[in-house]
Amino acid sequence: MRFKDRISYFYDGDVGSVYFGPNHPMKPHRLCMTHHLVLSYELHKKMEIYRPHKAYPVELAQFHSADYVEFLHRINPDTQHLFSNELAKYNLGEDCPVFENLFEFCQIYAGGTIDAARRLNHQLCDIAINWAGGLHHAKKCEASGFCYINDLVLGILELLKYHSRVLYIDIDVHHGDGVEEAFYFTDRVMTVSFHKFGDLFFPGTGDVKEIGEREGKFYAINVPLKDGIDDGSFTRLFRTIISKVVEMYRPGVIVLQCGADSLAGDRLGCFNLSIDGHAECVRFVKKFNLPLLVTGGGGYTKENVARCWTVETGVLLDTELPNEIPDNEYIKYFSPDHLLRIPSGHMENLNTKSYLSTIKTQVLENLRFIQHAPGVQMQEVPPDFYIPDFDEDEQNPDERMDRHTQDKQIQRDDEYYEGDNDNDHDMDDA
Repeated sequence: MRFKDRISYFYDGDVGSVYFGPNHPMKPHRLCMTHHLVLSYELHKKMEIYRPHKAYPVELAQFHSADYVEFLHRINPDTQHLFSNELAKYNLGEDCPVFENLFEFCQIYAGGTIDAARRLNHQLCDIAINWAGGLHHAKKCEASGFCYINDLVLGILELLKYHSRVLYIDIDVHHGDGVEEAFYFTDRVMTVSFHKFGDLFFPGTGDVKEIGEREGKFYAINVPLKDGIDDGSFTRLFRTIISKVVEMYRPGVIVLQCGADSLAGDRLGCFNLSIDGHAECVRFVKKFNLPLLVTGGGGYTKENVARCWTVETGVLLDTELPNEIPDNEYIKYFSPDHLLRIPSGHMENLNTKSYLSTIKTQVLENLRFIQHAPGVQMQEVPPDFYIPDFDEDEQNPDERMDRHTQDKQIQRDDEYYEGDNDNDHDMDDA
């Protein structure tokens, strides 16, 4: 056991100031709310806090096509009408709108995950957290599902420089399709996604039969679930599958995507998970004592996203948090009870015992086919930074933030509505 976990936490207040639009379910403002809840519980005193560097275009192009990155860099709301062909080509539009400071937003959240991976690689921390990351749907040449740049793929590519095997685990309600697709043909990354599948639910992939191809055959694991899964069913399945995966695959590092749209009551979700049930997955993964990179992901009921990721920050710090939320800048979001934890939902659980047993059996059967700890021919490690023009004004990613910077936030008047005008609770699913 480690004597003391060293935890690096990445945050830039600017990431929460962008606005996808009034009727869009993605509210980056939830990241400010999460950060202030973390501060109010004084968890920042137990972590190293860093402002991430803004990922350079050439870093983003380690996975994404250079023309796609260049277009994201160039496009803005005022000029998008001139680029209708390109918008269609790169899948920008209703789900993935063009908004002010879009590219900078991508640079910040991707930079956080890349920096987190680098600190883990250099053994500067045991656990690295970037709640702004986890945008798992973005593809090599296009945006998808509110995601533009796939920070998870970029982070995993960094980790592969130092680790022969990376395990990726995804507990978002949506299938982690972008990450799975990126590593579908390799045995150096095992992807495990627990998600809602069927009824044309986005993105429509993630059947238990999708297992990888060529060298990657059996290294993609999908756990397709139906509406209404509860804490007990989910955590039992999670523990059984992840235990076997770690035993068979023997990863050197784990990446855990903690999408909070799998919580009960999410605007776009359909599960019954309580925050404690969701956090139990984080607790379980931490117990393996492997280097761990933790990100956010989906989550469209803002106050519950903030609650969830704060509780999970506490879990990673082995800190039990009082249920009464301390006073903070966003206390009004947590009214009327101002409590941290939310209970399970009451949707009918359509996951029968026989269905879950069948899924578990299929997954464990597939795991029997993988080579025990596959061998990897190690090559020369590429350098960490591919940065053509160094900007001396750029913030040093390893420089601690002062308290004023930690507290930096932008609270948007148009993101908080009371009563009947709260468009966070009455809009149709996007």
